[in-house]
Order: sequence, then structure tokens, then C-alpha cells
Amino acid sequence: MSTPIRNTPPEGRDPALTAAPTPVAERALAPDLARGMMLLLIALAHVPWFLWTSETGSTLLHPAEGGIADRIAQAVTIVFVDGRAWTLFGLMFAYGIGQLHARRIAAGSPERDVHRLLRIRHWWLLAIGLVHAALLWQGDILGTYGVLGLLLVPLFLHRSDRTLRIWIGVLLGVAALGNLALAALGQVVPAGAGAMAMQQQAAAESSYLVSVLLRLGLWVPTPISSLIGLVMPAAFLIGILAARHRVLDEPGRHLPLLRRTAVLGLAVGWGAGTLQALLHLGVLVVPNPSAFVHLHLFTGIFAGVGAAAVFGLITHRISGATPPLPARALVALGRRSLSGYLAQSLIFVPVLVAWGLGLGAHLSSATAMLVGIGVWLLTVVVAHRLDVAGIRGPAEVLLRRLTYRPRAWPCARRR
Repeated sequence: MSTPIRNTPPEGRDPALTAAPTPVAERALAPDLARGMMLLLIALAHVPWFLWTSETGSTLLHPAEGGIADRIAQAVTIVFVDGRAWTLFGLMFAYGIGQLHARRIAAGSPERDVHRLLRIRHWWLLAIGLVHAALLWQGDILGTYGVLGLLLVPLFLHRSDRTLRIWIGVLLGVAALGNLALAALGQVVPAGAGAMAMQQQAAAESSYLVSVLLRLGLWVPTPISSLIGLVMPAAFLIGILAARHRVLDEPGRHLPLLRRTAVLGLAVGWGAGTLQALLHLGVLVVPNPSAFVHLHLFTGIFAGVGAAAVFGLITHRISGATPPLPARALVALGRRSLSGYLAQSLIFVPVLVAWGLGLGAHLSSATAMLVGIGVWLLTVVVAHRLDVAGIRGPAEVLLRRLTYRPRAWPCARRR
């Protein structure tokens, strides 16, 4: 009688470091749908930063002037995108951590090994973010998520629901008070526009080698400033809490919560975005409209959480049947969100900045928005074709290989 073949890792290897990828059929639909759509918001958030010859207005790097189409594009981006995309991205990043942790524990991996796996993964995310910033895009967010994972997973992954809720409330409360104080102070003592000028300088630099130094100088403080701003840590904890209760994996069990979250989150986030858009367009007049940008970015967490809830509701609506083609294509991109995110930089940067083709000098807000939508649609099509062919995203494959190499990273050693 033959001995059954078991899926047992080689002796000396940790189960957490030899697990196979989650089969597509077992992946929850809502998180991937949210990630796929989120990448459109990321694209629309980034393209205004490449308009390096424009005079900036009161909101980030949106131009101060423009025709009717440009002003509509600016308003849409301010209301629905700015500060909203990165918090949704952060929430979904933490949700993925919760899913990975639950899967590995259910598969029998020791807790210590799973934490080591997460630590390795987050170190590599930080390293990939550094390379991404140096080579292409100073607005990289991967390094920030790597730092968040390294710091917050050990502190909060196993804390009680009550503790997580308290910390979420504390972080958001302190952030709200701090941003209100900054907005009020800014009406009395206007801040300079140095940071925005440096962002434009990075895009306007014609020497690639000099641009590397500029990008690194802008990127290095980002992970720490994101922590200090408190919004991203709060979004991270919300994602951990939501994953623990499988809110997006099983949306049918959480419909009242999802509906309340969608309505309240979008009302607050989009409402605050509308006020900022009116300030940017000059419809509302205050001494220093730029002072409210931080407050505007703070409210993005409400829109991000609300958007995640909407995707949960959409998934519940289309569950039980074959999703329509647009939903399947978005899910395909969501399964390759890291590749899709990096692909945007691979296209945007060489085409739009001064050391490349320099086309950003000739775009307006409206045409830049069209470029962003076009690039995102291209990644949707490519991801769908890869999904049909059963091919994983190249960046996902790379991160997995780096992460699951036993003892590949000094921090992987047992303590």
C-alpha cells in the first residue's frame, strides 16, 4: 500500500515560508475589486504632479488657472481623489495583512513564523519603495506601507477589537484637532509653497542623475511624515479590524454596517472635498485657502473607508453569478495591484517629465486626466489578458519570491 503524498515543506523550512499562493477561486472578490478601482484614483491623483510648467493654485499641484474642462477636472480630482486614494490603498494593504495572517494560521503555521514572514515582506516593500522612488517616482507609497507594517503589526495585530477601536478614535481625534489648528493658524501666518515647488522641480529636472537625488530627497521623509499625520496608521488599524471580521470577504453578513459606512464615509469625505474644491476655484474666499489642504487630506480617510464599503456592497450584489466583464477585468487588476501601481510610474514618468519626453509641460488638467484614465485602462486590459492566460503579475511574483526565501533576510532569524 503506497504512502499518501502530503504537501509537507522540506525539513528545516517553516510552513509560513513555503505556502503556495492562494488559489484564485478562494480569493474574496471585494478586496480585489476595490484594489482594481483604487488604481484609477491613484492614477488621477498622480498626473497633476507632472504638470511642471503650471502655476499652482491653492490645492496641492493643481494649476491655478484653466478652461472650463480643466476646472471641472480639478474639481473632480479634489472632491473624489486627493487624499482619498492613498487611505483606501492603506486600508486594503492592512486588510491583505489580516487575510494573509489568518490563512497561514489556519494552515498550521506557528504564530512566530507568520510574524517573521510579515516582517520579511514589509522590509522588501520598503526596499522596493526605495528603488521605485530613486528610479522613477518620488511619490512612492510602498515604502510607507512597509514602515507601517514593520511598526504596527507587532503592536496591534493581536490586540482586542476594543483596543483597536479606541486607538482608531484617538488617532483620528488627535489628527482632526491638529489639522484644524493648522488651518486656523494658516489664516494668520500663511505657509510658504516650498514643498510644492520642490515637487515641480523634480519633474522639471532635465538631468536624470540629478533627478534621482531630488526624488530621494523628497521621498525619504514620506514614511515618517505619514506616521506623524496619524491618518495612515488609523486607516491601517481599520483594515486590520475589518479583515478580522471578514467584512469584505463575507459582505452579506455585514450589510447594515457596509451601508452606514458607505453613506456616512462618502458624505463626510466628499463633502469636505467639495469645500476644498470651492476654495481652489475661488468660489469661497478666505485669506489663505492653502491652509485647509491638510484638513482636506485628513477627511480622505472617511471617503476611503466609504469607498471600500461600496465595493463590498457591489460584490454582494453580483455574488452568486458570473461577474460582468468590467468587474472581472477590475478584479484581475486588483489581483495584480502592485504590478499595476508600478506600471503607472513606468509609463507616466518617462513620458511626462523633463528628462524623458517632457509631455507634462504641454498638458492641462483636463488632458492630464485623460492621460491618467488611459494609462489605467491599459493596465486593466493587460491585467485581464494575464488573468485569462493564468499569469500572475510580475511584481507580485518578485515580492513573493523575495519574501518566501527561507532565511533570505537578516530579520528572518529566530529571536
